Amino acid sequence: MRLSRIPSIEIKTPGQVAHMREAGLVVARMLRAVAVAAEPGISTAELDAIAEREMKAAGARSSFKGYHGYPATICTSVNDEIVHGIPDSEVRLAAGDVLSIDAGAIVAGWHGDAAITIGVGEISESTAALLRACERAMWHGLANAVAGRHLTDISHAVESSALASGGYGVVHEYTGHFIGSAMHMDPAVPNYGRPGRGPVLTEGMAMAIEPMLVTGSPETRLLDDGWTVVTQDGGIAAHFEHTVAITPGGPWVLTAEDGGVSGLASVAAAVADEPDHEVPVGARRA
Repeated sequence: MRLSRIPSIEIKTPGQVAHMREAGLVVARMLRAVAVAAEPGISTAELDAIAEREMKAAGARSSFKGYHGYPATICTSVNDEIVHGIPDSEVRLAAGDVLSIDAGAIVAGWHGDAAITIGVGEISESTAALLRACERAMWHGLANAVAGRHLTDISHAVESSALASGGYGVVHEYTGHFIGSAMHMDPAVPNYGRPGRGPVLTEGMAMAIEPMLVTGSPETRLLDDGWTVVTQDGGIAAHFEHTVAITPGGPWVLTAEDGGVSGLASVAAAVADEPDHEVPVGARRA
C-alpha cells in the first residue's frame, strides 16, 4: 500500500520570526486604525482604504489582496457574516452592528495574520458577551502554543473555553492554520477536538489561531460572491485571530503589540488548572 506523504511543518529561524513580528505589528496597526474609524455611516470600502494606507505607509504588502483573486486588503464581515466578507462601498455600518476585521501583511516575504470583532456604537450585552467569549477562547488556545504540547491541545483549549462561556456554536468548517513564508500552511488548526493528538509543537513553529463563535447553529453557508461565509440561521458571529510563534520563552504573539503579555496573563490561572499542563513560561515581550 502506498502511504500518503505527511507535509513537513516549516521551522523558522529567529531572524525569520523577527520578520514575522514586523509583519504582525503592521497588522496590529491596520486593525487599530480600522477599528477607530468604524463608526456608523462609514462604508466597509472606506475602511479597506484606511487599512491599505496604513499598510503601504509601513512598506508592507497585503497577504489578502490578489490571494486566489480576493479583491481587497482586508476582510470586513458584518453581523451574520462569519469570515471573508468583501469590503463594499454600498455596505455602510449602522449603530448596533458587529464587525469582524481580518488583516494580513507581508514583510520581507514573511506573513502576519490577525482578526478582531468590534461593536459599532452601542451593542447589546448579549452580543458583547459573545465577543468576549470568542476572544477569551482565542487566548486559551494561544496559551497552549508551547513546545512539547500537541497541536490539538490548542484545539481542545479553544473549544473548552468557548463551551464554558455559554451556549455558543463553535464553527468547525473554518480553522486556524500554520503560517510563515505563506499565509495558509498545513496543518490546519481546528477550534475543536480531543487533546494530545497531532504534531508535537516545537520551537520555530508559527500558527494563526482563530476561533469563530456564533449565537445559534454553527452551520455555515457560502454566498454567491464565492468568499463571504454566513451563519445558516442568521445568528451573529464573532471572529478573533492572532499569529503566534513558539519560542524558548513561551508563546510570542506576533500580532499583539505587547507580544501577548496581557492576553496570556488573563487566562494563566485557567491554564494552570488544566490536567497535566504546566503554565507557560510567559509571553515574550516586544
